[in-house]
Amino acid sequence: MPASEYVTELRGKVGSGLLMFPTVSAVIFNDREEILLAQRSDNGLWTLVAGMMDPGEQPADTLVREVAEETSIQVEIQRLAGVALHEVTYPNGDLCHMVNSWFRCRATGGEARVNDSESLAVGWFALDALPDLNPYALHRIRTALPEEGPAWFAAPGDRMIAGM
Repeated sequence: MPASEYVTELRGKVGSGLLMFPTVSAVIFNDREEILLAQRSDNGLWTLVAGMMDPGEQPADTLVREVAEETSIQVEIQRLAGVALHEVTYPNGDLCHMVNSWFRCRATGGEARVNDSESLAVGWFALDALPDLNPYALHRIRTALPEEGPAWFAAPGDRMIAGM
């Protein structure tokens, strides 16, 4: 069952109460060292390309699928950049805690375009010319900048929720 159907089924049972989901997001670099961002259709804000894992799906498979579905870009995953819990309240009032794994990626093919209804626009941005981003998106970008290194995680006792 696709994640969207799974969420709809769960929401039918719990209403707008708290749900927890595994998610992924991609910090995608092109050959000019620009980052691919998407402008969300639900709130108009710019952010990283992200998505919810389908039941039984590995995080890396989810990431490759979501990036292609949303932007038509093919990626190579270079490394796990971090993992954290963050809170999301959707415009309809639904509250979710997302356990997000984000990856540093390199674009390997495709032309960036809006490829589904989740985005209003997609585009490549230089690091010194990013649109207004929330602190959590900036944190994921910052932790993905090094080509090598350990994945970031919240230390025991730290809370990584909402805008940090």
